[in-house]
Amino acid sequence: MFLITPLEICFFFIICNGSVAFELHSFSSGRVTAVGELEASRTWISDTSDSKVMTCAAVWRMPKELESGSHESPDDSSSNTQTLELLCHLDNTAHGNMACVMWEPMGDGKKIISLADNNILLWDLQESSAEAVLSSSAALEGKGQLKFTSGRWSPHHNCTQIATANDTTVRGWDTRSMRQIYCIENAHGQLVRDLDFNPNKQYYLASCGDDCKVKFWDTRNVTEPVKTLEEHSHWVWNVRYNHSHDQLILTGSSDSRVILSNMVSISSEPFGHMVDDDELSDQEDQHQEEKIKEPLQDSVIATYEEHEDSVYAVEWSSADPWLFASLSYDGRLVINRVPRALKYHILL
Repeated sequence: MFLITPLEICFFFIICNGSVAFELHSFSSGRVTAVGELEASRTWISDTSDSKVMTCAAVWRMPKELESGSHESPDDSSSNTQTLELLCHLDNTAHGNMACVMWEPMGDGKKIISLADNNILLWDLQESSAEAVLSSSAALEGKGQLKFTSGRWSPHHNCTQIATANDTTVRGWDTRSMRQIYCIENAHGQLVRDLDFNPNKQYYLASCGDDCKVKFWDTRNVTEPVKTLEEHSHWVWNVRYNHSHDQLILTGSSDSRVILSNMVSISSEPFGHMVDDDELSDQEDQHQEEKIKEPLQDSVIATYEEHEDSVYAVEWSSADPWLFASLSYDGRLVINRVPRALKYHILL
């Protein structure tokens, strides 16, 4: 598991030989800037004689030099590798294996939601962040496979909604009442692997799964997907909207490919980047009119085949909207950029 922070730091989460290790890598310097390790305990490993492993989560603090807003960049910091500070555990021993952990997209960063087996757990971090208190929860009930596989916290609606996936079903939940607000049964023909909300259109949600498809939904009407992509030839593990330009969609699959798609027809700017009339000269105005008349088409921008094994994770950079990374089963991390021609077409 990995993500890219606003400081272009890559965060790795590794489990090996009963211990959990964390590494922070700087893209620009290419070196490890901080590490952390948690030895195996009853919280992480259970029934070791039967080779059963229990997954859970913990909250860590990054070194101050690497925090967002710090005047010192990772390259300027000392060459000595720094240590991450373990703050607290999210105790899920009574709820089962942890499948997903989500930070509240906005706010003071004191709320976390975790999915453990068939349970949704809402945690409040105390002022010191040294303790996480379970404030509310909900359990998924019914027939079929009731273990959650993925979840996503919506940045819209004052951060009061989340989406979860279990088996072939996608559900929406209100975090205030912990009640279900919509349900997409048979969203995919096989297991749903991942979800992501459009950052600019509040009702739009993307899903992907083992049926090799990526689907886009309007949660106000979930009878049919708004759009479906069928570009991969094996399970699709990840789907990610670009944080700034929501027409850019990134997917990673067990077919060892990363695909960058341009879904302009269902984006927040289906007619391209709009500018004020006073900002255009006569020549530019004519050119703009010609661009608007051009038919809008959704298309695959590029297919990246640098990986030799299943691609399990793709992420956009929080600092650079044109930078993205992918990680495969064999441990290969690949950094790519959106093609320059498309970048300028979107901006201009």
